[in-house]
Amino acid sequence: MKIEWILCPFCGSKTRLKIRDDTILDNFPLYCPKCKHETLIAVRKLNLSIIQEPDAQTQSR
Repeated sequence: MKIEWILCPFCGSKTRLKIRDDTILDNFPLYCPKCKHETLIAVRKLNLSIIQEPDAQTQSR
């Protein structure tokens, strides 16, 4: 069984989490203690992808 650290997608440092090859995460808020940045990620079979959130738009009257 393969185990890896999740790396921050912005600064590249280790976060506090490890994943295994059977780990599945959807809409997981990943926090980096070094750069203090939080992103939504999805993980399947050790493949990490960043989930882009749409920006809030103002309502027109």
